[in-house]
Amino acid sequence: MWRDADFRRLWAGQAVSQLGEHASLVIVPLFAVVTLHASAGQLGVLRAVGQAPVLLLSLPAGAWVDRWRARTAMAWADAGRALVLAGAAVAGWWGSLAMGALLVVVFAAGALSVVFDVAYQAAVVRLVERDRLVAGNSALEGSRSAAQIAGPALGGALVSLLSVPVAAAAGALSFAVSFLSLRRIRRPEPVPERAGDAAGAWRRMGRGVRFVAGDAALRAVCVASAAYQFSFAAMMTVYLLFLPRQLHLPGVVVGVVLAASGPGALAGSLLAARAPARFGYGVVLVGGAALGDGVFCCVPALHGPPVVVAGVLVVVGFVFGLGAQLVNVTVMAVRQAVTPPAVQGRTAATISFVGMGMAPLGSLLGGFLAHAWGLRAGLMVAAVAMLVSPAVMALSPLGRLGRVLPAPVPVPLARASAPVPAVPAAGSAVGAVPRRRGAEGGGGGST
Repeated sequence: MWRDADFRRLWAGQAVSQLGEHASLVIVPLFAVVTLHASAGQLGVLRAVGQAPVLLLSLPAGAWVDRWRARTAMAWADAGRALVLAGAAVAGWWGSLAMGALLVVVFAAGALSVVFDVAYQAAVVRLVERDRLVAGNSALEGSRSAAQIAGPALGGALVSLLSVPVAAAAGALSFAVSFLSLRRIRRPEPVPERAGDAAGAWRRMGRGVRFVAGDAALRAVCVASAAYQFSFAAMMTVYLLFLPRQLHLPGVVVGVVLAASGPGALAGSLLAARAPARFGYGVVLVGGAALGDGVFCCVPALHGPPVVVAGVLVVVGFVFGLGAQLVNVTVMAVRQAVTPPAVQGRTAATISFVGMGMAPLGSLLGGFLAHAWGLRAGLMVAAVAMLVSPAVMALSPLGRLGRVLPAPVPVPLARASAPVPAVPAAGSAVGAVPRRRGAEGGGGGST
């Protein structure tokens, strides 16, 4: 895959885009907490608004991506995110970046991220051989892990040492570079036939939902994703308040602590390339989720000097990143393997809708817990709730998967729509270009 110039362009665009996304995930909340002195409730609302597009737009985005070139959707989504952050930089420069403007920025960026993520997951399956899905996802998730290392630290440093306009401008630049890299991919990508399908968007979305609901493994991914994203969003809302206000860590240290999941995720992505074949997909899914989710249960008990506390938090972040990334890569390969190319976009969108759609509610709950119960108690409740997700997978068909990927599930669409052209496999005459629990990406993935 690394000898393929188009794959390298896809990888470069994805890596730079992820760098901008992870930096922005720290820049905006830290600006709200440190500069605008946002309350727990306001931070919860800010995070919920940024996550709301997943609930509102995932299903339409999936139906749309299944009818267009996924690569084109990715490129223009990044162009849109570049414009949004450039607008935020200008507003910050003129001193008008208040809470209301931040709400607009996070919603618009979230909407474009939905399109990018759905298209990304569909693009990989259209361009990578089935038996190389784990390797391909492992390589691309490795670059996302590197962005997790650099992004939060870069975002925290820019906010603390320079200014929000500079931080926003840096994020806009990263998305612009990603746009240019993705547009340079030359290999043709087949487009599903659109003219012969008389069904409307709602009917196509319904078919995607029915396909996911009809398979036990995909249903389990949805439930586990919903449980994880709900509890993780609540935990992160409290965590972002806990670090600067309870533990009194400065912005740069907060960025380093959050970035610690990056090296763990990088190790997890490398391990995921071989672990399922050695231990079985079910063991990796349940074990990785239990390890990564359970490690946060020790955080509410932390006391002591900031240097010692920060060191422990770095270890916690590393373990979380390792476990989460094992699950990310493995569950994505399972989902992609059982889903035919014709419904990849809708399947990814349905799982994002069910899973990530719970994140806004979790963020609101996190703000409520922090306000009503206090930071330590609220963080403990949210951390314990994260263990529901590995329990769901252990009790489902996912926990019983062996060392071989399951076979694709038939798609009952033939009588309702026109046939979708087959996507050439890698190495065919057209060529090949070789991505998140649906994927359990802690910072914006979808389980």
